[in-house]
Amino acid sequence: MKMGIIAAGKGERLALGGVSTPKPLVSIAGKALIARIIEAGVALGVSSVACIVNELNPSTIEFLRSGRWPVSLDLVVKTTPSSMESLFCLARHLSDEPFVLSTVDVVFGPSIFERFVAEARAKTDSMGSLALTRFVDDEKPLWAAMDGANRITAMGDPARGSGYITAGFYYFKPDIFAEMDVAREKNLNALRQFLGHLVDSGYPLHGVPVAKTIDVDYPEDIGKAESYLEEIDTA
Repeated sequence: MKMGIIAAGKGERLALGGVSTPKPLVSIAGKALIARIIEAGVALGVSSVACIVNELNPSTIEFLRSGRWPVSLDLVVKTTPSSMESLFCLARHLSDEPFVLSTVDVVFGPSIFERFVAEARAKTDSMGSLALTRFVDDEKPLWAAMDGANRITAMGDPARGSGYITAGFYYFKPDIFAEMDVAREKNLNALRQFLGHLVDSGYPLHGVPVAKTIDVDYPEDIGKAESYLEEIDTA
């Protein structure tokens, strides 16, 4: 199993709120967001990590290139027009075995991540699994609905009544990359649209309910994430 990390966003909402640090390097409880994600993958025993960052933040590039990571790190430096294209840029690094995928701004408890991946890997009849949470603290959440077997049946507005939204990390088999050309032909421009396309195209994707996670999009989310980690540590 490999790991992919999407860290190519511009972090505009953080910047507008006065945070000058590039989002991947924002410190949560003394550790950069990007380092947290890499370490979570290492703890799972991933064989390598592929990470995409944009060209606008040389400090993030230097941080990753100079770091002593315990696994091979494939760094892609490219400013992409969408999160979907960011994933596609990682395809050549992730196309030979299943992989766990994470956005750089999600903060979660280690046990949550471990349980998700264990359950996702056990679904041998699935092309992928999406971590889903009932905790909604996002202005544009991606809703997901499941059937009785936890197979994803709808995403976006049609799934709003489900009570579940995506939590920011996923597990996929590389077969999903067969849909790259079709997705581009359809002018899809976001990871959420690509996920919807996979569901609509009949790819068996499953939902794995997980506990609370925090997305660090705004300055106030930094404090929320740190408080959340303190709660986990003292539970």
